[in-house]
Amino acid sequence: MSDAAVCLAVLAAVVVLFVWNRLPVEVVAFGSALVLYATGVLDAGQVFAGFGDPVVTFVAALFVVSAALQATGLTAWAGRRLTERSGTGRRQLIVLAMLLAAGLTALITVTGAVAALLPLVVLLATRTGLPPSRLVMPLAYAGHAGSLLLLIGSPINVIASEAAAEAGGHTFGFFDFAVVGVPALAGTIALTVLLGHRLLPRRTPSSIPADLSRHARTLIAHYGLETDSASLQVPARSPAVGSTSDALAATAPPGLAVVGALTADGHDPRGDAALQAGDILIVRGGHASTEAFAGQHGLDHLPAPLHDHLADVLVNRDTGLVEVVVSPRSSLIGSSVFPGMATADADLVILAVHRSGRDTGAGADTRSGPTELAAGDTLLVQGSWQALDRKLERPGHVLVVDPPADVRTQSAPLGAPAWKALGVLAGMVALLATGAVPAAVAGLLAALAIVLLRVLTPGQAYEGVSWTTLVIVGGLFPLSVAIQQSGAADDIAHLVVRAAGGNGYLLLLGLFLLTAVLGQFVSNMATALIVVPIAVSAAHDAGISVQPVLMCVAVAAAAAVLTPVATPANMMVMGPGGYRFGDYWRYGLPVLAWFLVVTLAVVPLVWRF
Repeated sequence: MSDAAVCLAVLAAVVVLFVWNRLPVEVVAFGSALVLYATGVLDAGQVFAGFGDPVVTFVAALFVVSAALQATGLTAWAGRRLTERSGTGRRQLIVLAMLLAAGLTALITVTGAVAALLPLVVLLATRTGLPPSRLVMPLAYAGHAGSLLLLIGSPINVIASEAAAEAGGHTFGFFDFAVVGVPALAGTIALTVLLGHRLLPRRTPSSIPADLSRHARTLIAHYGLETDSASLQVPARSPAVGSTSDALAATAPPGLAVVGALTADGHDPRGDAALQAGDILIVRGGHASTEAFAGQHGLDHLPAPLHDHLADVLVNRDTGLVEVVVSPRSSLIGSSVFPGMATADADLVILAVHRSGRDTGAGADTRSGPTELAAGDTLLVQGSWQALDRKLERPGHVLVVDPPADVRTQSAPLGAPAWKALGVLAGMVALLATGAVPAAVAGLLAALAIVLLRVLTPGQAYEGVSWTTLVIVGGLFPLSVAIQQSGAADDIAHLVVRAAGGNGYLLLLGLFLLTAVLGQFVSNMATALIVVPIAVSAAHDAGISVQPVLMCVAVAAAAAVLTPVATPANMMVMGPGGYRFGDYWRYGLPVLAWFLVVTLAVVPLVWRF
């Protein structure tokens, strides 16, 4: 059996296994590479060369930058701006949500954008009386169109650009994809606004993502935190001026918790900085303890708005608030706790203790003393975001109701890490747009800056990387190379070119349909890696430039809109939208047809055959 025949057999097996979907994609990717090695088509160096390719480095770096934008709350902040501007108009909401999804996708990939916006969009749809099923699928499909706005919008764009360079053409510029991305997005939005009510079902969702945008106010009301809480202002005569809230907390009487400090405007946290005249301290405890503390430090009582002060000091860019439940076999069972009690290292403070949904009555002056913890008790805990992440990631002691990372991204205002992440992103975009350094170098510099500036810890950076994506790229890269080197790509390309009759437009049509059909059942990333070498061979066989055919493949891969299994983003909206399998193709077919129209009408005009 010739090498080309082996490659075609492996390719067919890979497609079947992907469609079958019973084996992990990582196993299929690595398995195909090992089969090519066992049959002698590739040597060991070629089998593992994919993981050393600059594309893999660049894609991994993009995931780190994307994780930084999400972890610092930038994506959730953008969603909250959508909430403020959308008003009550349904069409306005649809257009703004789709534009925002596309814009975020261009920077952080479609999966990250949909994950960040989905809870807020579902909430907005419910508030305006619009069924979520009429909005969340357009959100995902706008993200697919948005992946064509910039080079970094999708790893597929990077693969197509590198393939163009390796085939003797020019790489695609940073903004080149916008030539097809803008009309693709505009048409998708127009189809949704004009025909969405006919193409999209009216369904009740089976699940709705948690909305944590008003998390602090929800917990304040649930735990009655305004009871026994007080706002104390630091006057110029107070000895507390120049001290810190942590230092004052160390002098607090038993049963009194210094929740935090705000600047004089009542909104910005003071954090670890020295207190200034006019600053506001929020404390919680019995009346006698509060009066004693205020007298000791010369503090004045401040009237309303206590509720707003509490919300701003409990959840801000520095500190957070988390509910935890004592697990059945927790080592904490039997421990005595009370509101205002701090952990041994003073990183976390207990603000409330509930049992069976009621306050246990622990800690205030008029109450019965500390509570002995039992399984099922609920604790309200406050501390810095770093401390919450560090303390609550240990399994076995408590069950976290809402993970700190989710609370932070949805409800905390932007802090210094967010601006650092934005600066790093701007620097990476500048390097990519000017071509000052190779794409992989620009991405790696950005990822290193994210860690060095402490926007993310190394562990968080690793967690932000989609290792499945990297394995697909690195694991299928050998198959892509083998298809090209063995002549299998030429064999398929001859058939495609012959069917097209040498016509460039028919060639684009054939490659688009091949990519789009495979992309509905196989990962669109894997589809691109399979079709790219075929497209390059077809271009050479037809005597035309590789750039239009590779751009065609990129657009067709983005049009993975007919099935829920085509992309993670499609699957992500299935539950909140209450969708069935058939709902995807009904709305997706017009979108796919529009992507094809854009490809045939725009690509040949910009990238000549």
